[in-house]
Amino acid sequence: MTLLKCATHVVSDLDDAITRYESWMDYRTVEQGEVSHDLAAAWNAPASGGRRFAVLQPASRAEVFLRFVEGDPVPDYVPIRTYGWAAIELCVTNVEAVNERMLQSPFEVIGPPKPLDGFATVKPMQVRGADLETVYLTEILQPGPDSGLPQPQSLVDRPFIMVLACPDLRKSAQWVKDVLGLPMIDPVAIRYSMIEKAFGLPETAKTELTTARGAGQVFLELDQYPDAATKRPRHEGALPPGVAITTMLYPDFARLEGHWASAPVVREGAIYGGKRTGVLLTPEGALLEVVEGGEI
Repeated sequence: MTLLKCATHVVSDLDDAITRYESWMDYRTVEQGEVSHDLAAAWNAPASGGRRFAVLQPASRAEVFLRFVEGDPVPDYVPIRTYGWAAIELCVTNVEAVNERMLQSPFEVIGPPKPLDGFATVKPMQVRGADLETVYLTEILQPGPDSGLPQPQSLVDRPFIMVLACPDLRKSAQWVKDVLGLPMIDPVAIRYSMIEKAFGLPETAKTELTTARGAGQVFLELDQYPDAATKRPRHEGALPPGVAITTMLYPDFARLEGHWASAPVVREGAIYGGKRTGVLLTPEGALLEVVEGGEI
């Protein structure tokens, strides 16, 4: 089981994004509508109220979703250069087959399949979509409880890790431990091609990262970003561009008292399922939406 529930990305053309993910990632739309003004206020993004959204589910029917919310492009936004949620990582059964598909698709392959330095359990690739979304597509080489990784059930399956770009990795990791009470590995330093390319770093550069587990599976990755990284630009009152929100399950709302940026209320829909849902802010100011449920 995973505590991860949804990754939300801002898109300029909702219909185009739906077509892209249904046609090339085999996702299907399970909910559409307009963002309620109450929900937008909970995100501290009142200008996103009334904007169209869609929730998509992977072909495996796993109840871990992608949500797209329409928003106006931010001219100064460059992916993998700012703090906050940096990327969506989807698990796949065969990364080489996915790569062949992506080469024929509207997605740009920005990182072909290759082993990940220091992690023999996975083989990722990376693509970028028309809305500057960075998507990691990762084959799980060693699924199971020991690795904390899922066994994908469709060629392109669910989001399984969300990546948070941090100005101070240890501060953010301590926040995850203190607020959420989740176990994290000690930081490790690896060659990280996406960060190398984004910041023009030498091949000898190393990036520190750490991961958090919940319900037995890894679902959060925290990356230490270089000093050249900046706060993410955004339109006033709107969701930030790129990956705007990570939504997770969490069973112990009493533990989160005193930490809420938006107090829990009951919400309906594919993501919330009639459960209490509140919003936390990470030390970077990234939105972490929390739905009551799951098991640590």
